[in-house]
Amino acid sequence: MNAKIINGSKIAKKIQKKIKKEVDQRRKKKLLTPGLAVILVGNNYSSKIYVKKKKIACNNVGFFSKVFKFSKKIHEKKILNLLEKLNKNKYIHGILIQLPLPKKINTYKILKKISYKKDVDGFHPFNIGLLCQKHPNLRSCTPFGIIQLLKKIKIKIKGLNALIIGDSNIVGKPMMLELLLKNCTTTIANKFTKNLYKHIKNADLIIIAIGKPNFLNGKWIKKGAIIIDVGINRLKNGKIVGDVDFYSNYKKASYITPVPGGVGPMTVTSLLQNTLYACKKYYD
Repeated sequence: MNAKIINGSKIAKKIQKKIKKEVDQRRKKKLLTPGLAVILVGNNYSSKIYVKKKKIACNNVGFFSKVFKFSKKIHEKKILNLLEKLNKNKYIHGILIQLPLPKKINTYKILKKISYKKDVDGFHPFNIGLLCQKHPNLRSCTPFGIIQLLKKIKIKIKGLNALIIGDSNIVGKPMMLELLLKNCTTTIANKFTKNLYKHIKNADLIIIAIGKPNFLNGKWIKKGAIIIDVGINRLKNGKIVGDVDFYSNYKKASYITPVPGGVGPMTVTSLLQNTLYACKKYYD
């Protein structure tokens, strides 16, 4: 059997088309245009690419957006002062800090400074707490995007054995909460996990985000498993690959996301959805 490829780009475009239609209607009614502020610190190549994509997506759906770029030598206090101003700006409804930040900057302190009402990345303790209590508000973009992907292609995940490989605050932990919300039996693995292959073999749904190119081999997975690849890795030859060895998994899985064109577009789309949601809920 060969897996069905989950086309995240196609699904994302459909959702973004609906967002644009709603923004156009808001303009006709003279309601606020959703506004997003993005803060980029340093010259990380991947971060600059991601910010560019987010800026383009905002333009495509009719959002107002502004990017604040800083040198990696910037003092933490300057970012905190900017966040204070953005929190008070009635034309900004979402604030995004492009991660990772330079090591000298306290990421937790920075993210916590963002108003929970404008936390469109879903990292603020308030919003993570609501998700934990099964009352989601602004949700972490990649996990929320994955849940929407699975819903759009009508995959029923209730009761499945789900394995998350990678326990980051950006993907792993909020992904666990999203899957528990959908009544999956959920396991989260990290670099200290023993018998990882045993967990992989038992999983009906695998979501991997560890930053290791082609790590997950198809010979390890259960036949018919659903494979969601969050990894984005640039090889020395310039090729972009995920954390999943695509072809070996493609021959054995039931569904699989490609890299690029799978989870990535849905992450950006979730960001747009969160910004529109925040604008409507807190500022209309």
